Parts: sequence; structure tokens; C-alpha cells
Amino acid sequence: MRLNSERILVMNPGSTSTKTAVFEGDKLVFAKTVEHQGPEMAKFKKMFDQFQFRLELIKETLTEAGYPLDSFQAVVARGGRLKGMPGGTYGISALMLKDLRETVHGEHASDLGAFLAIDIAKARGIPAFIVDPITTDEVDPVARISGLPELERGVRGHFLNMRAVARQVAAGLGKPYEEARLIVAHLGSGVSLSVHRDGRVVDIVDGQEEGPFSPDRCGSLPTNKLVNLCFSGKFNGEEMRARIFGGGGLYAYLGTKDVREVQKMAQEGNEQAALLLQALAYQVAKSIGALATVLNGNVDAIAITGGMAYSPVFTEMIMERVAFIAPVTLAPGEKEMEALAAGALRVLRGEEEMKQYA
Repeated sequence: MRLNSERILVMNPGSTSTKTAVFEGDKLVFAKTVEHQGPEMAKFKKMFDQFQFRLELIKETLTEAGYPLDSFQAVVARGGRLKGMPGGTYGISALMLKDLRETVHGEHASDLGAFLAIDIAKARGIPAFIVDPITTDEVDPVARISGLPELERGVRGHFLNMRAVARQVAAGLGKPYEEARLIVAHLGSGVSLSVHRDGRVVDIVDGQEEGPFSPDRCGSLPTNKLVNLCFSGKFNGEEMRARIFGGGGLYAYLGTKDVREVQKMAQEGNEQAALLLQALAYQVAKSIGALATVLNGNVDAIAITGGMAYSPVFTEMIMERVAFIAPVTLAPGEKEMEALAAGALRVLRGEEEMKQYA
């Protein structure tokens, strides 16, 4: 079958879903998200045990939608936990697959992306890519210092969506991304914030390590009290991690991870819910203010993205605190699928050189 000139297959495996999309050039022509329930995934002991299940699901999705696998020019997937590397579009290599399979840098559902992409692409002789993986690392050396030599500051975040939003905002300003000075706050089930300068993410607030709390993570915590709690005997190491990552944030206070539900509680008169929403907006604004110093206060724009950006009430609480720094743009939701397709297209069109994982 003759390949469509710019038909791209895009895949994004997440912890609770598998997203599949088809792009023809810059245009999204098909998208489907399959949600995965806890019991459905509980039978898989390890992340890589899900590979065949996810692969067959994607193939079935495309068959039902009428897109033969032989009609694609390239396949691109979300990148997983690799070693720190500059952002960009990478060809999937044997070394990349080896590091992912050995979980050298941790385990995440997105690790499956490269394997799914190469399996489909290799049999058809077409290129397979990942774009801006979650371990993208372009942070300036000065930003890595934590105050304790054993603990370097983390640089993980929602790079794929944040860089896509940054490119969009820069275009709206009439500037190349490489010349824009931006702050992007991704506010979803996880929270991370980034500073964009010279086409790089030069500093980041990693929501798993620091910064604002989120629906189920703690963000920054009082250090001395945290140490005391860790050694109080109330929790073992595994329980403490579960408390911080998955059992913290809004969930720890209100028993829900759904920000929409928290907003409803606040509207119905729940004072604690209202206070927590204010505190979350307050902490996000504080982080934006701190990141503005990285750009010496010379900020072209601030962008707020992720699921929470759909809430006018919540975003207004942030904007009223940070609008003095720079104009604020709202980019609700996430643009990960569009970002993946765009990264592949830039390479296919010769606009960007494909990077090699080494």
C-alpha cells in the first residue's frame, strides 16, 4: 500500500489510559482514548507485562477506525524515563530500548511508548520517534544545586505539553520559540512549572519534589517535620512514599483527587475546600514569581495549561497575583498528541535534525 504523504501514528500510553491518534500533516483526523480501570491492569505485575495488551488495543483501535498500519509514514510515541537529555525528536535506538527495559531511571507507563512505536514501525520500514521525554534535561548548572550535595534538584516535568504550549504562545507573540522568554505552569493531576529561554527549559519546578501541592502530591514540605514524621514509626518507607506521592495534596485533606469536585464542595459552602483551592493557587503564583527571577523579571508571557486551566475561578486566583509580571495566556487541557505529531513532522520535513540517544 502506498504511504500517505504525511500520515503520522501517535501513541501515548499513560498509567490510566492509552491514547491513539492519527495526524495527516498538522491536522488531527482521528483520536481515541481508552481508559484503564484498576482491576483491568492489576493482573500485570510489571509495566512491561502490559506491552502486548496495549499493542493489540492500538491495532484494534486503528482497524475499527479504518486506518491500515501500512498507510503511515512514521510512528511517534511519548518518551519514558531515560537518562537526562536535551529536548527534541529522537529516533528510537537499541540503547534507548535497553535502558527503558532495565528501568535504569525508574519505571513509568510512558516507557512502553518506544516499544510500541518500534514494533509497528520496524515491520513496515518507517521511522519511529519519541519527542521531549519526561526526563528531558536542559537545566542550567546553577539551578541544580539544592543545598545538600547528596540531593541534586530534580528536573522532571510535563515537558511535552509545556514545550508545545510555549511554542504556541511564542507564535502568538510573533516570536520564534528560540527567542521567547516564557514561564509555563502545567496544572493537571500533576503540577510542574518551567522557564523557557533560548529554546531551552533552563529551570523547572518538579511537582514530585518541590513547589505547589497537587491533587494527590505534597509538593514542598517542612523539612524538619518531614524528617520527624519519617522516623516516627507511623510509616515504613513504602507507606511514606505512598503518602507523599498519591496520598498527599487535596486527597490528603478532602479524600478526593478531582479538582472539579473540590470546587463544587467550595461552592456549596465547604470552607476547607475553599481554603485549599486558594492555597493551591497561592502556591502556584509563588512559584511563578520565583521563576520570574530566573529571567531577571524580563518575561514575555506566562502560560497556564493542564486540566485546572479550564476553571476560570481558579485561574483568576493565580492571574490576579502574577499579572504584574507579564501577560497571562490560558491554554486549557494538554497538547501532548499534537506535540508528538509536530515533533515527528519537523524531522520529516527537514526543519529539525533528529537527535540520537547516546
